[in-house]
Amino acid sequence: MPPLTRALLLLSAALVVTACAAADAGDAGTLPDTSRWDEVLAEAEGATLDLHMWGGSTEINRFVDEVYGPRLAELGITLRRVPLADTADAVNAVLGELEAGRSSDGSIDVIWINGENHATMRQAEALHTGWAESLPNAALVDWRDPAVAFDAGIPVEGAESPWGSAQFQFVYDTARTDAAELPASYAQLADWIRDNPGRFTYPAPPAFHGTRFLTQWLYELSGGAEAWVDGFDEDAYEAAAARLFALLEELRPHLWRDGATYPNDIADLDRLFANGEVDMTFTQLPAGIGANVEAGTLPDSARPFVLDTGTIGDHHYLGIPVNAAEPAAAMVLADLVLDPDLQTAKLDPANGWGDGLAIDVGRLADHDRAAIDALTAGFGDLALPPERLAAVRLPDAPPELTDALDRDWERVVRQQRPRS
Repeated sequence: MPPLTRALLLLSAALVVTACAAADAGDAGTLPDTSRWDEVLAEAEGATLDLHMWGGSTEINRFVDEVYGPRLAELGITLRRVPLADTADAVNAVLGELEAGRSSDGSIDVIWINGENHATMRQAEALHTGWAESLPNAALVDWRDPAVAFDAGIPVEGAESPWGSAQFQFVYDTARTDAAELPASYAQLADWIRDNPGRFTYPAPPAFHGTRFLTQWLYELSGGAEAWVDGFDEDAYEAAAARLFALLEELRPHLWRDGATYPNDIADLDRLFANGEVDMTFTQLPAGIGANVEAGTLPDSARPFVLDTGTIGDHHYLGIPVNAAEPAAAMVLADLVLDPDLQTAKLDPANGWGDGLAIDVGRLADHDRAAIDALTAGFGDLALPPERLAAVRLPDAPPELTDALDRDWERVVRQQRPRS
């Protein structure tokens, strides 16, 4: 069966499972009935909603407090943002409560979540499922988009409601590199690295941008992202990883500092790029690099680009633990963040975030679509057109794949030992 056919069949099956799960959740009465939204709002009124989320960005924290807080207050809900150093801390807290028998009135009402943390909670059956697609504003979400319906290769099945999106992009400096010389694939990037010794590097995995950079390369070497829609395949990984790590070893002496060291994270790579030590860096923001240029962390002449062979786009979500004390208020927040005006505000880098949309522009009313079009037009060439990003977007990988890449990179590249 062709990979694309398998992908469509898997997605269709996931949607059927989601519909069944929604019915089961309603029958069990474990969550408020979203078809009676007035009753959900009434149940949520007076609640203090504990939102546990990564707290490492002052700008994002301010946006949550100053934008969502007042809107929830209008509905009688007090938002209490609980900052986390790592989302895994909230996951572990929920799992610990459940293990201790605390099946209700838990300390966490809603979590900003995706990726491996989502996978961990789903494996433990620690998230409510079957609710997200029935929210009033869920009609604005393209649930058939694999980047929405799958989180790190796992069907979402209504266990998360999307909050925003991101997509991996390369950044170059027009003052140093001609656009005509940019690679359009990882195969061409390898040639570019050989032709420009010392001018390229990437963050050391498991730093997010480093792992994602390598994941996309593995996709290309394994025949495309479609090879992984059915989940992790050890034999397929071994074949592609053998090629990838052989290439990395061959390219090592052509990297910055001869590949003897690597940036710790994207901030380190941005500094190398801004200082002129390397000629490329990365971004994840669909709104582009305008905020970075404005802040002076990237030069005025920096511009984003993507490979024709694709880059990974994904979503981040809100998830409700099965023992949440205020599930109705959590559902109200998940619905609120999908409002077109708030999605537009979040997209605007001037508001401190520049996060990508979770809603489908094609499903919006004309005035809402016009507002987003006007905003994105103002980004200029510091951001890629949304249609360009959509055309090359790839789904995220199963967590087993990224775990294997991180493990093998540490062994082969960092420690310079054989993979096995």
